[in-house]
Amino acid sequence: MAFSSLFTLLDDITAVLDDVSIMSKVAAKKTAGVIGDDLALNANQVSGKDTRPERELPIVWAVAKGSLLNKIILIPLALLLSIYLPQAITVLLLLGGAYLCFEGAEKVLHSLFHRKSSEHHEAVSAEPEASKIKGAIRTDFILSAEIIIIVLGTVQDSSTLTKILILSAIGFGITIFVYGLVGLIVKLDDIGLWMLEKKNALAKMLGNSIIFLMPWLMRSLSILGTIAMFMVGGGIFSHNLSFVHHFIEQLNLSPLLFSLSNFIVGALVGLLLCLISLPILRLLKK
Repeated sequence: MAFSSLFTLLDDITAVLDDVSIMSKVAAKKTAGVIGDDLALNANQVSGKDTRPERELPIVWAVAKGSLLNKIILIPLALLLSIYLPQAITVLLLLGGAYLCFEGAEKVLHSLFHRKSSEHHEAVSAEPEASKIKGAIRTDFILSAEIIIIVLGTVQDSSTLTKILILSAIGFGITIFVYGLVGLIVKLDDIGLWMLEKKNALAKMLGNSIIFLMPWLMRSLSILGTIAMFMVGGGIFSHNLSFVHHFIEQLNLSPLLFSLSNFIVGALVGLLLCLISLPILRLLKK
């Protein structure tokens, strides 16, 4: 009898772990865009001309600890919401998608119309370290909330234990992955300089290549992050608003064009939100 109960328990544990493995892969795919955006934003926020090289890794570590605290706060809140008010998940998904679309459109508009003033502002002001850390943690909180809501929407029909395991695995796994990569990215120039000091010709060549490519890498991360905002935000609207979903389905698009449709939806939503909100924000500032 005892052996039978033990085997039943082990079978149940195996079934739960199988569910966690399968659903984690699905959830990870859906959050990939936001993770890319998270990586790009944090790499930009914790680095910069006003950051001393010896302070780069301590800043990354401080933001990573803040990110872990964000997950500790957000995961239980998300679970309570899924139990007591599951209808709110779709609403929060749409709000999160709208925020991503708005942020993406604002970035594009700002880069097109305010590039010179932005460059001047960056040149004359050096952001204090504590302020930089707080800003990065706030950004992480918003993106973490979006990731957790997307994951929760994916595992909404799973058991509570499965939800806890998946949210914890993805939430904390993303923090380790993102800030590990951010730490590597912000020190790539130092790695390049270290290679230049070597006598080996190959090491010198690699060092020169890293230093030359660093500005392009940071710029590419920023562009890819903006594209990811539109893709994820547009995808949320396409999947959660039935009239948008049915319209796109009727077009019978290929997978590539379907992804492009998500980008277009995200860009249109973001542009519309910018046209509505930015004039209001300017009036409030005056």
